[in-house]
Amino acid sequence: MGIRPVMWRANIRAAKSRLEVFLVRHFLFLIAAVVSLSTSLFAQWPPAPGHTTLEVWPHGAPGAAAIPAPEGDTTTAKDHLVAGRAVVRIGNVSLPTLTLYRPTGKSTGAAVVVFPGGGYRILAIDLEGTEVCDWLNSAGITCVLLKYRVPDTGPYPKSAAALQDAQRALGMVRSHAAEWHIDPKRIGVLGFSAGAHLAAALSTHFDKRVYDPIDAADKISCRPDFAVIVYPGYLAIEEQNFAGNADIHPTEQTPPSFIVQAEDDPVHVENSTVYFLALKNAKVPAEMHLYAQGGHGYGLRRTELPVTGWPQLVETWLRTIQILPASAR
Repeated sequence: MGIRPVMWRANIRAAKSRLEVFLVRHFLFLIAAVVSLSTSLFAQWPPAPGHTTLEVWPHGAPGAAAIPAPEGDTTTAKDHLVAGRAVVRIGNVSLPTLTLYRPTGKSTGAAVVVFPGGGYRILAIDLEGTEVCDWLNSAGITCVLLKYRVPDTGPYPKSAAALQDAQRALGMVRSHAAEWHIDPKRIGVLGFSAGAHLAAALSTHFDKRVYDPIDAADKISCRPDFAVIVYPGYLAIEEQNFAGNADIHPTEQTPPSFIVQAEDDPVHVENSTVYFLALKNAKVPAEMHLYAQGGHGYGLRRTELPVTGWPQLVETWLRTIQILPASAR
């Protein structure tokens, strides 16, 4: 008879332990689900309610050709995943827009216009767009996401359409600086792949608009105050033994630039090295980070590869060039 209470107590302790494990596991699962849901609600496309969206061309884009298919997500089941997740690939964009993402906490006054990549065919609008705005906002930086025209809208000068959108976007952002509480002298650009080429093109083609001005925003400088170039394309010509692109010619007026790429990038790391040397020769402050592995198109999604830690390097660089205050983070 004396053994049974001991056994009961042991069974109760075991049951309690199993219950605690069950509750902890489900609590952690619930927290992960909430975090995932909150992230997906913010970093989504189309933008969630509450984000200001402006048409880049209120009366139609210059020289716009008719696009036979409607704008939408062109992703298929055959498209590869990035860090285990799908990518929203927006195609057939004929109506370019700017979408404003404000910092949720204290603003530093700095702003970045983001150019998603996609080979001037599509826009990786979440991987290289909304998710980038989440990160920038967390650093106190206002993000303005440019949905520029695709397909066949670049690289410049093959087509001027994407550069037209980018020039117009920078002027518009500066024209709204007071309203959006940003410093008009701390507005930069950040681009990926083709979008990185677009950032470099804007950094070297800001002195003259490649379209006829339409309003006061086009009379404001469209020169970025800094540029972040992430796994760029079109900056070195493979058919010319990776010579620098003669249409992207840095001068002393080109803004300070940050470049990052992986050596095993199939788009070729020479796009970064050639552009860095051109910046150096033009006496433009530049910082470049090259990694052994990483491939192409990783965005901000963290993996075991060190290259995916590049956003923290950008934040440090922005403090170094005094775009962000030392206490921004």
